[in-house]
Amino acid sequence: MMLIVAACSFILWIVLFFFHGRFWRRGPILYSIPKTTLESIKEKWPDVYVIIPARDEAETIEKVTNSLLHQDYMGQYRVLVVDDGSSDNTGGIIRNYRQTLSLEDQERLDVIETSTRPTGWSGKLWGLSTGVDYIKQRYSTENAFFFFTDADIDHELSHLSTLVYKAQKDQLDQVSEMVQLRCENIYEKACIPAFVYFFCMLYPFPCVNKKSSKVAAGAGGTVLIRSKMLNKIGGVASLKSALIDDVTLATLVKKHGGNIYLGHSSLASSLRPYDELSDIWNMITRTAYVQLRYSVPFLLLTIALMSFMWFVPLIQIFTAQGLAHKLAVVAYCISICSFIPTLSRFRLSFLWIFALPFIALFYLLATIGSAVNYYRGKGMMWKGRAYTAPAIGDGKKELHLHLPDMVSSDNIQQANIQRDSE
Repeated sequence: MMLIVAACSFILWIVLFFFHGRFWRRGPILYSIPKTTLESIKEKWPDVYVIIPARDEAETIEKVTNSLLHQDYMGQYRVLVVDDGSSDNTGGIIRNYRQTLSLEDQERLDVIETSTRPTGWSGKLWGLSTGVDYIKQRYSTENAFFFFTDADIDHELSHLSTLVYKAQKDQLDQVSEMVQLRCENIYEKACIPAFVYFFCMLYPFPCVNKKSSKVAAGAGGTVLIRSKMLNKIGGVASLKSALIDDVTLATLVKKHGGNIYLGHSSLASSLRPYDELSDIWNMITRTAYVQLRYSVPFLLLTIALMSFMWFVPLIQIFTAQGLAHKLAVVAYCISICSFIPTLSRFRLSFLWIFALPFIALFYLLATIGSAVNYYRGKGMMWKGRAYTAPAIGDGKKELHLHLPDMVSSDNIQQANIQRDSE
């Protein structure tokens, strides 16, 4: 029995390491395009409309908007901040910031608020849809791009040019990136690189980028998409109820014959800190069971696979003998060494490879915790809203929380509407 278990673990890692899109590699990474290369392009650069949905992002919204407003993009572009019922004066901060800008920059920056969110929409997607509608009503979007980015992502000056260049050069309909996540304190160093590693294992980037592959994924922090393709898939409304919207969007683009790219970014970084281990736990539990489609069989399969991948080899190193022990050693070495390229990308000590099985246990427990939250009726918590199953499809339900120390943003919007009508 020990030999059979060891053999299963060994075979699993051989398949993953050599035949699963080489998910463990350091790339692909999207680097800045040299200025001379960009200036040599004779064709007109397409218009780009940047949309930033923001809810309670007072700490980062000004820095993020400033980084996007001062891109070295050689075409025409506009920046739109969509305030989704923030309770921390996010909209006010960006409006005050706008008044300090030159007239040219003021003309390029718009700030609007969402209306009351319809039933069946997630908050972020309603903000994006509101922004897209606003742009289409005022500007021509033919042959243009939309750039969707989160309100906690800082962008280097050449980021927008690099994204559009990549899309035009490779005839891509969508370009998305896994931005550089913050990795400073001990909790972030322990868990954030593993988050990227597990994401790449779930959606190998080379498979995502291959048109013939059915694997599709995106990273919601930065998504550049052609306006024509967005119209073709039915607009933002086509994924209105998706809680994992970046993967859903990429899947729709690929299903409609589009070419997509997913890589690691060298030009965009997240400003969101994870100061406590509980912050990372909550990040995982928000969507882990959603990713498993609220399926108990998928959860059990995940537990089994994680056990064979991480726990069986480590345990058998100390308990097995003979061939079983040798297979366990090889499987363990492959598993932890596959983490080295990710650690290299985060510039961390390779000694972190020995912590990976224990970090995997943390992620597995958080996934189970995500399922427990669902069956306790908590669903997915985000920005003062809770979402419950089914998360994929039109039947998703939404709960509005009314906590003693928090006023629902929807109530604020309803009050504003009533006040305006009076």
